[in-house]
Amino acid sequence: MMYGEMTMSSRIVLRDHPSDFNSMPNQSKGVNFDAFLDCILEGDCRDVLRKLPDDCIDLIVTSPPYADRRNHTYGGIKPDRYVDWFIPIANELKRVLKPSGSFILNIKEIAVNGERHTYVIELILAMRNEGWKWTEEYIWHKKNCYPGKWPNRFRDAWERCLHFTRQKQFAMYQEAVRVPMGDWRHARLRNLSETDKRRDTSRVMSGFGKKIENWVGREWAYPTNVLHMATECSNKGHSATFPVSLPSWFIRLFTEPGGIVLDPFMGSGTTAIACQQTCRHFVGIEMNGEYCEAARKKLRGSEGPTLFDYLQENESDGNGSTGRIDSTVPRPLLPETYRGVGQVEPEESATSQESISVSR
Repeated sequence: MMYGEMTMSSRIVLRDHPSDFNSMPNQSKGVNFDAFLDCILEGDCRDVLRKLPDDCIDLIVTSPPYADRRNHTYGGIKPDRYVDWFIPIANELKRVLKPSGSFILNIKEIAVNGERHTYVIELILAMRNEGWKWTEEYIWHKKNCYPGKWPNRFRDAWERCLHFTRQKQFAMYQEAVRVPMGDWRHARLRNLSETDKRRDTSRVMSGFGKKIENWVGREWAYPTNVLHMATECSNKGHSATFPVSLPSWFIRLFTEPGGIVLDPFMGSGTTAIACQQTCRHFVGIEMNGEYCEAARKKLRGSEGPTLFDYLQENESDGNGSTGRIDSTVPRPLLPETYRGVGQVEPEESATSQESISVSR
């Protein structure tokens, strides 16, 4: 059995940096990719990514250094040079990402001379020109953002999580991040009007509609694209905060257990911790040796669940806030060995979907 395959008793554990890593050829089809799994690779991602084979990663989640930030850590990149610096990295990421994979880029514009710089917008356009599809934009709302006062703006309480894919169809497991409907539904759905019992088309001619009756008996709802998460995290001693819950949410949404997640700016290991907790393999790249050691120390000091325990917890409890799945949702039978493979659902048009906005 290859290392990447998982049995029900398998758990994700940190492995040593490959001893022959520096001598490995670039983009070699003969490289044993399993040698990279569950390792923190020390080096510049512009060099390390070239050693990975094509189409080997299910999900990329990362937060690169923002323009003119973390100067003492990563040297800092000027806003006007940011696109030119990142595009070669993005091209390598597209090469190693599977056609069904996703790339989540956590990034935020900075203010220069009293106005927001446009380097993030310019980067989105440049990546589209390189063949990426800008599929979605998620907003991370930082519930405990730092206080402050500025003469021309308020506190920065959100960041972008840009979702890029290689193609229109990609792996996505929406049931894994559903949230509880809430107690409000008992009163709202008790007595339905005639309008509630039919599909009520939007009066603004958007093509969307809702049928309230469809929600009777439902326990779960799909979330929005705004993620409300505090900044408390495990990056002790690191110059940028990144909560474990953030990569964990995207890992559960875009991969299955046994899938492979890459973070080319691993920092002190938060994405790897999220992978360990959710039974996904990881490949971490970090150029700062101190951060590499900090990440390895944390991973050695923690132990994730076995695949069996993870699936039991996710399928029996039904607590959507932690990614657990309602046990009534059909799940594929697991073979003796399991390695996550993305599935693609057929697309639906906006006019064919039964949609509804719900609130207390």
